[in-house]
Amino acid sequence: MPAGIMIPVRNMPSMIGGNGNVAGFGSSSGLTLGQPNMMDGQLHSLDMVQNTSEGDMARIRDDDFESKSGSENGQEGASGDDQDPNQRPRKKRYHRHTQHQIQEMEAFFKECPHPDDKQRKELSRELGLEPLQVKFWFQNKRTQMKTQHERQENTQLRTENEKLRADNMRYREALSNASCPNCGGPTAIGEMSFDEHHLRLENVRLREEIDRIAAIAAKYVGKPVVNYPLLSPPVTPRSLELGVGNFGGQPGIGGEMYGPGDLLRSIGGPTEADKPIIIELAVAAMEELMRMAQMGEPLWMPISDGNSNVLSEDEYIRIFPRGIGPKPTGFKCEASRETAVVIMNHINLVEILMDVNQWSTVFSGIVSRAMTLEVLSTGVAGNYNGALQVMNAEFQVPSPLVPTRESYFVRYCKHHVDGTWAVVDVSLDNLRPSPLVRCRRRPSGCLIQEMPNGYSKVTWVEHVEIDDRGVHNIYKPLVNSGLAFGAKRWIATLDRQCERLASAMATSIPNNDVGNTVITSSEGRKSMLKLAERMVISFCAGVSASTAHTWTTLSGSGADDVRVMTRKSIDDPGRPPGIVLSAATSFWLPVPPNRVFDFLRDENSRSEWDILSNGGVVQEMAHIANGRETGNCVSLLRVNSANSSQSNMLILQESCTDPTASFVIYAPVDVVAMNVVLGGGDPDYVALLPSGFAILPDGPTGHGGGGIGEAGTGGSLLTVAFQILVDSVPTAKLSLGSVATVNNLIACTVDRIKASVAGENA
Repeated sequence: MPAGIMIPVRNMPSMIGGNGNVAGFGSSSGLTLGQPNMMDGQLHSLDMVQNTSEGDMARIRDDDFESKSGSENGQEGASGDDQDPNQRPRKKRYHRHTQHQIQEMEAFFKECPHPDDKQRKELSRELGLEPLQVKFWFQNKRTQMKTQHERQENTQLRTENEKLRADNMRYREALSNASCPNCGGPTAIGEMSFDEHHLRLENVRLREEIDRIAAIAAKYVGKPVVNYPLLSPPVTPRSLELGVGNFGGQPGIGGEMYGPGDLLRSIGGPTEADKPIIIELAVAAMEELMRMAQMGEPLWMPISDGNSNVLSEDEYIRIFPRGIGPKPTGFKCEASRETAVVIMNHINLVEILMDVNQWSTVFSGIVSRAMTLEVLSTGVAGNYNGALQVMNAEFQVPSPLVPTRESYFVRYCKHHVDGTWAVVDVSLDNLRPSPLVRCRRRPSGCLIQEMPNGYSKVTWVEHVEIDDRGVHNIYKPLVNSGLAFGAKRWIATLDRQCERLASAMATSIPNNDVGNTVITSSEGRKSMLKLAERMVISFCAGVSASTAHTWTTLSGSGADDVRVMTRKSIDDPGRPPGIVLSAATSFWLPVPPNRVFDFLRDENSRSEWDILSNGGVVQEMAHIANGRETGNCVSLLRVNSANSSQSNMLILQESCTDPTASFVIYAPVDVVAMNVVLGGGDPDYVALLPSGFAILPDGPTGHGGGGIGEAGTGGSLLTVAFQILVDSVPTAKLSLGSVATVNNLIACTVDRIKASVAGENA
């Protein structure tokens, strides 16, 4: 039985005559012997098989469709009973539809491609056709239209495919003829090694990847930025409730300092949904930084001192309408710009800024803690061009009276076509809105231009919005002037540290160093400088009002309050084991900062304030100069006690000064350990508990002054800090006697300094 023919079993007796030919069918059969399956999408004729080729289908035309002239269409010839069985049956005759029939059905097809039974019967009566003929014509017409549509789609896809092939070949041609990234001209492959040619092609590809990141970010430009909620007032310091049970491991005197694993509040890295927004902010911030660093009036307006500029907030909003959103209610704007030439090449500067450990070390007086949460891009091979890092950092003034500023931001580094490097930060706090946020970092950072002889020109822009309600009154003029956290302090610190690093890299002992009999080798010199660097970092990290510190007020009122905190030192080779008590206080002196600095760093006047020297004679055994200022040096001091039975004590001291801040930091050192360091040994295992002084101007023009200007023309803000080992057993409890001793020590030191300085000033 041919494929596609179905005979219902229940109609078999009525359909098959005595000679085996089909005679008729019941109404429930659904299909007639000799008729095709009536599903759309197939040609409905036994003479048109299912696998009709495309060429055969193309030959099927509406006006060529032939209706069978069988029994259902007026078949001519004898019936099955009258036909001679020995006679060869005649081939069935077909006839074409008339032109009129085709036109009528074409017109009807345009209006209704799927006529129902009633419509087919009406149409067959009008055209003189059988309903099945009409049905088959419409089915075949639909199949024909579908075939034509598919043929058109194939043609269109073939054209698009050829276009893509051509584009692909063109891109391959462009890549094979890559231009020189330096001059823009064609690369001469014959004049360079294969490795060099490969690296240049890789460089071109990576530059394109950077442009692609910028293009992705452009898709998000214009999205509304989440506004910050109103901030709650800052937390006030806790009052002290002294009690024996409160010391040691119990709550009370400030608890313990956080460990390294607790750095900065637990803020996770960005999510995948955050990353496109971060890229957008970084690209926009880079563009803003470049313009902020290069534009003049009316964006930056000169002020009366003639050396500085102030930002016009109205002009800024007009030029940069988008960004991290409007300034939150209650916040103040701090914006400053400063330029200097420093003694370091541009490549090393970029590396310092993009390495969080080097960055926090060089700027230890400003950055109390920092960490990289996630690296989104490492940049191109061999440098930081295109590097993206999500970071968290805490910025400080060396005093417990000025709250630190914590910021969650992205850092983006880019090498511009003119050879300038730029590193920009911008806050991401809008991704983690919190009422605790007190600082927003608008695009801030620096431009670095290469200069001859290994120097670099650095233009620094610092732009933040801050809730400064927690700043003590005596520090407000300094903070409001921009000298506390502004660009001038960043540039001054960088300049001083570049000089220090240049000194540390010296291969021989310079002539201005003293104590060649003590420091006999360049290795010993480097070890001593490295030990002093760790001492400074430890001092700065322990004196600020960091979120990792819990200070407690011990006595007094006003600015002379003494803040104390305790911490346990366990398994730290750089600190002696036991309980360490840190105490600090800040106060104002009516003396310029440079005079206070000279008084405190001079070993000849040390006995006037240093109670621990016990009246002994202080002698400088070694002196390493690490800057053009005479006060920038590292010294090794020996205290010759008046009591001959008491062993001599060594003190390691570093003093450093710049126009925005000065430090005198020192620590007692073990004689045996110091001899190892002077011989070039590892200084990391020398236990240190640094104490010292941080000296800041009280404002640009004196106590209560305003505006950015030259520091040191008015009074001074002095912070005195001590770290003392009160018990060598880490599990011991702190006694009230130890707290009282430290409190008396710092109070006595402050009184001596005030008396000495006041006497000089008189």
